[in-house]
Amino acid sequence: MSEKKDKKHNAKDKKITLKESEYLGLKSELDEYKDKYLRLFAEFENVRKRFDRDKIEFVKYANEGVIKDFLGILDDLERTVAVANEKHEDYDAFLKGVELVMAQSYDLLKRNNVRPVEAVGKKFDPHSHEVLMQIESNEH
Repeated sequence: MSEKKDKKHNAKDKKITLKESEYLGLKSELDEYKDKYLRLFAEFENVRKRFDRDKIEFVKYANEGVIKDFLGILDDLERTVAVANEKHEDYDAFLKGVELVMAQSYDLLKRNNVRPVEAVGKKFDPHSHEVLMQIESNEH
């Protein structure tokens, strides 16, 4: 064996003599640190489980406000369609109802920080654009 390995080997096999009081003090300190570690680990596990439960609850109810707002828009759209079914000749009233619903929809999107993405005439960016169809062209 090399000299370095001999020193390591001898260091592990070395017998150390301690007074019983020192040994008991060190053992007591070790037990105290072990207890602290186990308590800390248990607390960490509890926090992790609580975080997981909170995350599930958040996902479950995150869109509740948006959905409530959307239900009002849906009600207006249903009334507009009902009026259109009753009065086929009143196209202007129907169009006004659809425009009102569209304005409410845009307002709901705006309140939830949804903005249009500039795409016309822009280079395709897969991070903000979505491919809907492909058209063969010699221009591009």
